[in-house]
Amino acid sequence: MAFWSKIRPQFWNAQVYLSGEQQNVSYYRRIWKVAVVGITTVAVLPLVAMTFMNMNQYQNALKAELISPVTRLVSNTKRTVAHFLHERRSALRFIVEAKGFNSECSVENLSRIFIRLKNSYGGFVDLGVIDSHGVQRAYVGPYSLTGKNYHEQPWFREVIVKGVYISDVFGGFRDIPHFVIAVKQDHDDGGFSILRATIDTDRFNALISALDLRPLSDAFLINRRGILQTPSRFHGNTLEKINFPVPPITTATQVQEVKDDQERPLIRGYAYIEETPFIFVVLKQEKELMMGVAKLRRNLGLFLALSVALILLVILGAATHLVNRIYEADLTRTSAQHKIEHTNKMASIGRLAAGVAHEINNPLAIINEKGGLLKDLLSLSSELPPKDKLIGLVDSIIYSVERCSVITHRLLGFARHIDVRAETIDISQFIEEVLGFIGKEAQYRNIAVNMDVAENIPLVKSDRGRLQQVFLNVVNNAFAAVDDGGRIDISVKIESVDKISVTITDNGSGIPAENLRTVFEPFFSTKGEKGTGLGLSITYGLVQKLGGNISVESEVGKGTSFRITLPVKL
Repeated sequence: MAFWSKIRPQFWNAQVYLSGEQQNVSYYRRIWKVAVVGITTVAVLPLVAMTFMNMNQYQNALKAELISPVTRLVSNTKRTVAHFLHERRSALRFIVEAKGFNSECSVENLSRIFIRLKNSYGGFVDLGVIDSHGVQRAYVGPYSLTGKNYHEQPWFREVIVKGVYISDVFGGFRDIPHFVIAVKQDHDDGGFSILRATIDTDRFNALISALDLRPLSDAFLINRRGILQTPSRFHGNTLEKINFPVPPITTATQVQEVKDDQERPLIRGYAYIEETPFIFVVLKQEKELMMGVAKLRRNLGLFLALSVALILLVILGAATHLVNRIYEADLTRTSAQHKIEHTNKMASIGRLAAGVAHEINNPLAIINEKGGLLKDLLSLSSELPPKDKLIGLVDSIIYSVERCSVITHRLLGFARHIDVRAETIDISQFIEEVLGFIGKEAQYRNIAVNMDVAENIPLVKSDRGRLQQVFLNVVNNAFAAVDDGGRIDISVKIESVDKISVTITDNGSGIPAENLRTVFEPFFSTKGEKGTGLGLSITYGLVQKLGGNISVESEVGKGTSFRITLPVKL
């Protein structure tokens, strides 16, 4: 609270009279808040919107850039695996198509072929030749499989139909993951033989493990039943079933946004390897790929926060300074208005001085006459005059003194410069009191002043001093507008339950239509150099302060009518 009292703007708890009403303490606060909220909205909202739009665009662009490497990785690995398999399949086909190769191939020849394959390509576990009856006639390898009959095996029938077969990875009776490649050779006599090779998965797995993957990424091969053909970091070992659906068949490399079993977003890339049962799959957690986005989001958030803080600091400072200037200007304007009103009032007093002097002169003459007579009666007569006669002279003197007192108090009351004070006023008596100031001028100039007051006019609660100035200014303008022998009509009516109206009409020269819109503006005058142009402007402000309204109607050559509407209660 102590800190706030030091930085609190001077307008924060200020009150000032504006447009005739005392503004409450929230007036300048409201201006300040509107300025701060409005400028902040205009300045900060586009910045926030642009920041989020840029962040979203950058995130989409970065995601597209991140998907592209996944696509390349999947496509390149697909070609590598396909080349690995194609190379070994082509080597086996080259062997079966060589001259002299048939199901009667000797073990010695088969051994030489096997050794050459291992040395040239690697990964071969065994090699066997199978005749058209499905019987393995020759075999080279670590197991005793010579004479084994494969006639009922599905792969044997597939080789017969397609001419080549690449199996899934399986354990078999060896319980070691491996897969086989079998190639058919057609003989001239209508028979055929099959060269069947077993490939270990070590070299196969090495192709996948050689990929430079991030810690949260995973890459593996599966078959079309979702069985892992190579180990996975997060989804199991070889020959285990994956915990997500097999991707749909497609001929092109695909990259998709999916979710794992724990509803975490993933980037999944996959490709079916043609003429094989294998599907290469790459899984990358989106949060790993979007770490750059998270860093950008933090940086943009920090930039946005600092920018908004700086903007708010400038806006608060500027708004406080501007509202302070408005407050100071209002104080200056209010003080000037009070001074102008008082000056106008004093000018009105100057105009009324002759009438007031005449009003006071008559009672003073009576006092002088009665006092002289009383003196003569007392000094020239040896006996005291009758008591009744003395009392009558004294009463006449006292009445004249009271009359002078009323006139001087009325004038002093009008001249007094006081704050707003609501009083209960009988409007008809009040207008007559105002007319009393200028009654003598009406007599001298033979101006007829008529009043028409409706019945049951309610008492008005308003500020007497300001009402005096309002009616005196309008009546003085009417007197100035009419020629000698002219006419001024004043009517008082009930407008509504809480409003009355006073209409002051003269038969003077009137106001041109083009001047009616500016008649209440400061320094506008129809009197030329004789007028200051402030009378009606001040009158307009005073009526507004009293909660009323003033309007004018005029026609050149016929006269002018000012209509003043006042609330019954201030």
